[in-house]
Amino acid sequence: MPESSMIGNRIRERRVMNGMRQSELARRVGISPSYLNLIEHNRRRIGGKTLLGIADALEVEPALLSEGAEATLIHGLREAAGTQAAQGVETRRAEEFAGRFPGWARLLVDLHGRAEALQRTVETLTDRLAHDPHLADSLHEVISTVTAIRSTSSILVETEALEPEWQNRFHRNIDEDSRRLAEGAESLVRYLEGAANTEAEIKSPQYELLAFLSANGFHFPALEGGAGSRVAQTIVAQAEALVSDAARRLALDALEQYRADATRLPLERVLEEMRRDPAPERLAQVFDCDLPTVFRRIAALPESEAGLVGLVSCDASGALIFRRPFPRFAMPRDAGACALWPLFQVLGQPQVPVRVRLRQAGRGQETVLALAAAEQLAPATFERPALMRAHMLILPDRSDRGESAGGGPGDALVRDVGVSCRICPLRGCAARREPSIVADGF
Repeated sequence: MPESSMIGNRIRERRVMNGMRQSELARRVGISPSYLNLIEHNRRRIGGKTLLGIADALEVEPALLSEGAEATLIHGLREAAGTQAAQGVETRRAEEFAGRFPGWARLLVDLHGRAEALQRTVETLTDRLAHDPHLADSLHEVISTVTAIRSTSSILVETEALEPEWQNRFHRNIDEDSRRLAEGAESLVRYLEGAANTEAEIKSPQYELLAFLSANGFHFPALEGGAGSRVAQTIVAQAEALVSDAARRLALDALEQYRADATRLPLERVLEEMRRDPAPERLAQVFDCDLPTVFRRIAALPESEAGLVGLVSCDASGALIFRRPFPRFAMPRDAGACALWPLFQVLGQPQVPVRVRLRQAGRGQETVLALAAAEQLAPATFERPALMRAHMLILPDRSDRGESAGGGPGDALVRDVGVSCRICPLRGCAARREPSIVADGF
């Protein structure tokens, strides 16, 4: 990619590092948010006064935005060093190293990129092995058939005097089970080969829902301003990402929740209050609602207004039922997330929200601010326990710049967490459920 076409990427990276929204940066520079969005996606050239204004607003030298490979190389070195903080890497001398040994520097950055790509591949494959319904059913079928063949064979071997009629019956069973085993194994191999070549995957209704929400940026302008249920139904009916009936039902439930939240927290008022102070607890007081409602509403705002936001929700079983991804903070599919996440902590203390800075092991030294709270969907009865749901809002961590994002004394603490036990490199973790293939090997 030409260096001139990477300026937008550098502007976006620096803005995100500063925890600044697109609208805020655009206002400081004196341009529209839509024009800044085009610049950050390398769809508009930039130079002169606009570049100087953006550099000034981001408090960086213009050269850091406009320079070529050296600035990118230094950034890559520092990112690679972030994953090895315990090794005593001299991060302050990254510029000197890149200048004196550019070849070695590029090699280290490339190796770091390959290592991260391999880790993501391991995570994806592990996630698929754990949650792919077709794969699980196929393996269960193969194991069941092998067990049946083994049992029948044991009877034939261990029974010395067996009537011919029973012998024929057992031989026939072995023949039928062997054919079934061959068909099952062939189907499994064909499925794995097809998925590897075409990048296909079995999508559950939850995955269809996530694809649908992601395609719309988790924001639905048509549902703002008191829209009716028919609008939500029309959106679902026209969504190409929703293939199954189950996914459409989930999407309709999600949009109905969106409508209710939008009615309780009108868009214009929310944006106005967030410009004053985006602290979720303050918004909850202003609108007289609970924190989970505020979390959902913030996660439903466009990125140009709310900045980088992530949200993950789970039910009382710990299964993840909603995910709005956040950069550099991985979330597994469905269940099996790290038990150290405050998302699960608040299930046991519904009336006590939790604020904590999180750092995912094996993903550098970057931290995020996590705010978690639980809500009761239905009260307990003599026949059933209370139905609970927990939410965790993920925001950029601004504490290293002296900002609190509505924080308190606990913001200074950092909790090291993982993604899921199977791919977590943390050692000596008391919450570990199974060995890690990252820390202990396959």
